[in-house]
Amino acid sequence: MGSRNRSIRFKIFLLLLLPLLSLSALWGFVLNLTMGDAQSLFRADTLYQTVGVTSTDLGLQLQTERARSAEALTTRDLNEVLGGQRARTDRSVADFKKAVGQAGEAISGDLVRPVEDLTAALDRLGPIRNDIDGGLGSRLAGLNEYNRILDAVFMVFDHLVVVSDLSIFQQAASLQAMGQAREYIAREHALVIGALADSRLTEPEIAAFTEFAASRKFLHSRGLAGLDVSLRRPYEQVFATEPFATFSTMEARVIKTGAPPPDPDAWNATVDRLTTQLDTLGLASAETLAGRTSEAATGTVAEISLAGGLGLIAVLASIIISVRFGRRLAGELAGLRTAAVELSQERLPGIVERLRRGEDVDVRKEAKAIRVSGSAEISDVAKAFGSVQRTAVTAAVGQAALRRGVGQVFLNLARRKQGLLHRQLALLDGMQRRTHDPDRLEELFRLDHLTTRMRRHAESLTILFGAAPGRAWRKPVPVVDIVRAAVAEVEDYTRVAVEAMPPGAIDGTAAADVTHLVAELVENATIYSPPDTNVQVRGDMVSNGYAIEVDDRGLGLSSDEYAAFNALLTNPPEFDLADSDRLGLFVVAKLAERHGIKVLLRRSPFGGTTAIVLVPRAMVTEQAALEAGGGDDKAALPSRTRKKALAVVTSGTHAGLPRRVRQANLTPQLNEAPPEKAEQEPQPERSPDEVRDLFSAFQRGTQRAREEASEEGP
Repeated sequence: MGSRNRSIRFKIFLLLLLPLLSLSALWGFVLNLTMGDAQSLFRADTLYQTVGVTSTDLGLQLQTERARSAEALTTRDLNEVLGGQRARTDRSVADFKKAVGQAGEAISGDLVRPVEDLTAALDRLGPIRNDIDGGLGSRLAGLNEYNRILDAVFMVFDHLVVVSDLSIFQQAASLQAMGQAREYIAREHALVIGALADSRLTEPEIAAFTEFAASRKFLHSRGLAGLDVSLRRPYEQVFATEPFATFSTMEARVIKTGAPPPDPDAWNATVDRLTTQLDTLGLASAETLAGRTSEAATGTVAEISLAGGLGLIAVLASIIISVRFGRRLAGELAGLRTAAVELSQERLPGIVERLRRGEDVDVRKEAKAIRVSGSAEISDVAKAFGSVQRTAVTAAVGQAALRRGVGQVFLNLARRKQGLLHRQLALLDGMQRRTHDPDRLEELFRLDHLTTRMRRHAESLTILFGAAPGRAWRKPVPVVDIVRAAVAEVEDYTRVAVEAMPPGAIDGTAAADVTHLVAELVENATIYSPPDTNVQVRGDMVSNGYAIEVDDRGLGLSSDEYAAFNALLTNPPEFDLADSDRLGLFVVAKLAERHGIKVLLRRSPFGGTTAIVLVPRAMVTEQAALEAGGGDDKAALPSRTRKKALAVVTSGTHAGLPRRVRQANLTPQLNEAPPEKAEQEPQPERSPDEVRDLFSAFQRGTQRAREEASEEGP
């Protein structure tokens, strides 16, 4: 989820980073393998120069001490036979332990355990010597103790040969077999030397000698099979010499007869010459193999340098190319993004705003092509954005033209309806003047009230589409008259209570709009509050103008709804024909925006909603003479509107409606007799039949409209 909101530059960086990391990891892996081979070779050389050399000398000294110890076990002449050999062996042991310390970390892995075992075996050398000096145990038992120490030495030799080069490993293993064969010759010699002192071999010694001879032959065959030509030829030459042939003959005779050689001097001379040749050859072969190991290590280092250098160059080149490619691609996408953001956030909204203000827009001029540079795909996307831009501008212009056309249609219909309703109101006013029957007057008043509401709805259409209503007055109109006229245009006006209001008047050019605005708020208050509650309307002169409050006892709204409605009233959007649920609020917002009136909705202390209308000071006139019910007819609302507004507040009801008393609360100016010209040219009165037919036709029309509306649904 995190990566979804990342920038394209970051995603390109990740896209290029993964293969670069993979390449770097592969290069590091190969380099590590190659370095591992080199380290293995260098480690083998280090072990040979330290542990290998000292352990070889240690093996030779132990072999010599073993042979002399076998002779001493028979003759019991310890000082003469052993002489200074034990001292030489001890020096070799000390050199080996010192070499182990010098090898340090080179002794690791599988070599650690054999070195520890050899060190422990060497610590047993003292007790072995004590047993020999004390004459404890048999001759073969003493020799076997030395054999165990030498087995530990050869176990160290086996683990010294750990290199990654297969050919070197094979040659080292073969030389190790030849060295072990040399050890078995030494074991045979030690048995024979001990037997020469008393001229006999015991049965266990004969079995051991036979086993040693068989192992020696096997190891020689194995070693020769594994050595290459350069290392095998010297051994073949040694095996073809007279000492090896004589030794083989004597060895076979001992196995056959079970007795030591009859000529001790010949045995000793033959073994000495053979072992000397084998030791010299073994040392030379080891030096040759060590040289090969060093050469292989040097070659591996060269390969590492070459491969590592070339690999590093390839990785760096890949990084540089990837970074340049990523920056170029990111730059192209950033340019496309900038163009798209400018299109979506500046150009298209600006065009729409101009169309909303009614300005003409040239599609060719405004739908400019988006110019970006880059790859073919980026150019294609830019062209697609340009096509979308042209389509959007064309559609917006078409929609604006359509809205203007629809608005003109509604305006024409609304104005026609207004004209008809004005004529109907004039007709009703004349009928009210000529009617003296209270019941007829009540019915005419209801019809008058219904027609007044229809006129307000027609004016609402005119206001929504930007036109001004036709009603206006030249002089300021008292606020109380505006409020009463607004209440008179509400269906459920009997629930509205108008409290005493301080004197004040509003500019006559805005009086009709303020009346309409207050009427919409009062009607909302009556609709969205219980039918058994009252709606209170009050006003007061404040420092910034005149404030009118409409307070209901409904359920109120949530905080979010108040915020949304207040935002609409502060900055009304373009009217949407599909959004008819807030028609009254749109009308209020348009009227408030036209005259700079502030309208605020908030929660009422009684639980409902309080609508506050603040008429700016520039539209308010303070006149002491304009009190409620005062002023001349030129400064007030029309006479029929004032009569109807005053009849709202008349006491007495009939069938739930106020009882209208003809001219009960008219001012003296309105009670004056009509002008003489009106008396001289009276309008012809309709007969009762004409009036009946007129209202019957009106009733049939309204009934038919209700039926059609009920069939069409809400």
